[in-house]
Amino acid sequence: MSAMSDGTVVVWDESLLAYDLGEHPLDPVRVELTIALARELGVLDRPGVRLLAPTPADDAALTRVHRADYLDAVRAAPHDPFFSGYGLGTPDNPVFEGMHESSALIAGASIAAAEAVWRGQARRAVNVAGGLHHAMPGRAAGFCVYNDPAAAIARLLDLGAERVAYVDVDVHHGDGVQQIFYDDPRVLTISLHETPLTLFPGTGFPDETGGPGAEGSAVNLPLPPGTDDAGWLRAFHAVVPALLRAFRPQLLVTQCGADSHRLDPLADLRLSVDGQRATYIALRALADEVCDGRWVATGGGGYALVEVVPRAWTHLLAVATGEPLAPATLTPPTWRKLARTRRPGRDVPLRMTDDIDVEFRRWQPDGAADAVDRAVMTTRRAVFPLHGLDPYDPRD
Repeated sequence: MSAMSDGTVVVWDESLLAYDLGEHPLDPVRVELTIALARELGVLDRPGVRLLAPTPADDAALTRVHRADYLDAVRAAPHDPFFSGYGLGTPDNPVFEGMHESSALIAGASIAAAEAVWRGQARRAVNVAGGLHHAMPGRAAGFCVYNDPAAAIARLLDLGAERVAYVDVDVHHGDGVQQIFYDDPRVLTISLHETPLTLFPGTGFPDETGGPGAEGSAVNLPLPPGTDDAGWLRAFHAVVPALLRAFRPQLLVTQCGADSHRLDPLADLRLSVDGQRATYIALRALADEVCDGRWVATGGGGYALVEVVPRAWTHLLAVATGEPLAPATLTPPTWRKLARTRRPGRDVPLRMTDDIDVEFRRWQPDGAADAVDRAVMTTRRAVFPLHGLDPYDPRD
């Protein structure tokens, strides 16, 4: 690692919007509206913020986490009307023109973010277009073609990183990243998500703890449907800080999908934008504490395209670039007009808050009557001893 600038890199170019699956829940308008809102609120003009245009990840970078025959398939599929296989051409992952190029660009953006932080060009870096965490080594899955968080982590390892922590707060399990590094003790993956008993991808149980020689390197905290801000934050603080402190990563990578929100149409957690904002603030504080602030953040899921995602990720950008935005901040009239133009008929939020109090009680081992507390206890029992931590001690 090099001597560090205290600034923030935001990897962005409009060409990142080309990852467009057509009539599909994963709509690039959510990214366009995020950047527009952050720009209107002055977040991207803060001192120390540098916008960086990405370049596509090359085959060498992509084959660190994907099979070469899969890359060939992604390139070939748009030109073959009879193509099948590799998870492509499904309702979740339709084939589209320029699929390889746009997917490689998103991967390149997350790699550039990771390189900027590792090389000391910035303390923090963000790629809101990234977070395609379901892509597997040899197939597309869950709207994801190339796994950009995994490609970024692989680049960090190649640059000499010995310990990288990945925290995934998307409502879905970060299964692709977990699988790619399941046997690698240098990478700690932590995923908080809605229980796989009720939600795609059906993985992410507490007993998934890492492969031989990497026991404890995978951490999963599945939460019951209906979990709200207070339950989510209680669970987060009962598991994530202690493990990061024990692992001592050199850099923190986070996937910040906004689909944990109560308005999201594809899942059943009940967070507010205020709870998501509190999570981002906690992630930055942990990066400051355990790895000198080195933090790479990506976007991810989020399907309330106007109502939620732009506000959530603008809060993420604000936290990464300096002071958090006040929850009561008004959304600018020019942004509201753009949102109505892009998606007529949607409810356009007037403020950056859902007016939710995000106070929560701290986890205690005797809170077993609560479903969230039981989930926390199960996860702590599964992994805390593997890190030398006491699953029953709330101080850990």
